[in-house]
Amino acid sequence: MTTKQLLELKPLWAFTLALVAAGCTATPNAASPAKSVTSLDNHGVAAATGDGSFALAEAAASGRPPAPTLTDGPAPRFKSTRAAAAGGARGTSAATPEVTDLTPGAGIEDERNTISVFQASAPSTVFVTQKRVVVDFFSRRSEEVESGSGSGFLWDKKGHIVTNFHVVRGAKSLTVQLYDGRTLPARVVGVAPRKDVAVIKIEAPAATLTPIARLPKTKRVIVGQKTIAIGNPFGLDYTLTTGVVSAKGREVPGAGGVSIREMIQTDAAINPGNSGGPLLNSAGHLIGMNTMIFSGTGSSAGIGFAVPVQTIQRVVPQLITRGKAVHVGLGVVIDPGGQLENRLGIRGVIVHRVPDGTPASAAGLKGLDRRNRGFILGDVIVRVEKEPVVDYDDLYNALEHFKPGDLVNVHVERGEKRARRVVAIKLIELN
Repeated sequence: MTTKQLLELKPLWAFTLALVAAGCTATPNAASPAKSVTSLDNHGVAAATGDGSFALAEAAASGRPPAPTLTDGPAPRFKSTRAAAAGGARGTSAATPEVTDLTPGAGIEDERNTISVFQASAPSTVFVTQKRVVVDFFSRRSEEVESGSGSGFLWDKKGHIVTNFHVVRGAKSLTVQLYDGRTLPARVVGVAPRKDVAVIKIEAPAATLTPIARLPKTKRVIVGQKTIAIGNPFGLDYTLTTGVVSAKGREVPGAGGVSIREMIQTDAAINPGNSGGPLLNSAGHLIGMNTMIFSGTGSSAGIGFAVPVQTIQRVVPQLITRGKAVHVGLGVVIDPGGQLENRLGIRGVIVHRVPDGTPASAAGLKGLDRRNRGFILGDVIVRVEKEPVVDYDDLYNALEHFKPGDLVNVHVERGEKRARRVVAIKLIELN
């Protein structure tokens, strides 16, 4: 999947902000005005034909499902099976058949499992609200107003909460609503924009906090297995939806300027406000963090993406202890924008400069030889271990699985003749 497809990926909380800016709020029992549908719309909505079919308000415009109402016209021509069999006369009525309810504990296994996962995991899920200060032009008085919202989950009993970077980006003030109804102030501990992961912290008694259960390292995520998403879509707190793992290994654009790889795709309904919420398996284990949707309307289209738990488990401890994610490098100067590569039509990452004393310098890498009227090409990085490198995005993702001090084989092509060679370089931590 690429960003050049017909529909765009949108951070889930941005649409909620648009609704707030437009003055739209969700209120209990509020019903959208009904609109009769006279023909198939662009989304394939069935038309009302005047025979009593249900009219649908345009959900794509409001971002939430409309209240079904009857259209003008004759009453629906529904007849009970018993009346039809007995040849009931027109205008007669029959009693509504009684339905025998399930006895206590007789729910199907899947229902019982979903209920159990929600009861176990909902106390670990939180509602994150970002606020900003606005000043009234006439009175000159300032006040805090909501500027965005999302979800998150408790990581430990120390009050650390994991959410998306785009949920807290630019926040001046944050509040967190817990499952028991408490609303507490929160502060940002660390962010990893390139993975769209952030850690915030609240101060609360450890006995009142329930950390999320994480997927054991011995378990794997499998396409087709059940998924459960808990979050706060459109501000409707603690909403549960279910689905399956539709695919693994997806690559989608991240909030930090590089793509996020190995994303989990799910068809569980994910909407604005679900960002940062947990994606769980049938055992109640965290398998991902809901992050993005693939939609043309801002609402769920059955294609959502979650940052995999393996990435979260690797990045979050770094954010808690250091306030940032650890990034490794080769000790070379490159251009992440790839302007020269694009101009020359080169597939790879051009080494612009090799500072003295770096591992790349010790390995003999060579940068651009700049002349009065131009430059002579030095080394171009085309592969790291078994991972091909076409651009900076590839180079970044190829190195992210290593740690400082690791020795990696780097494939480079030198000069206009593009003679290829392999050099071993010891990775260093980047500032």
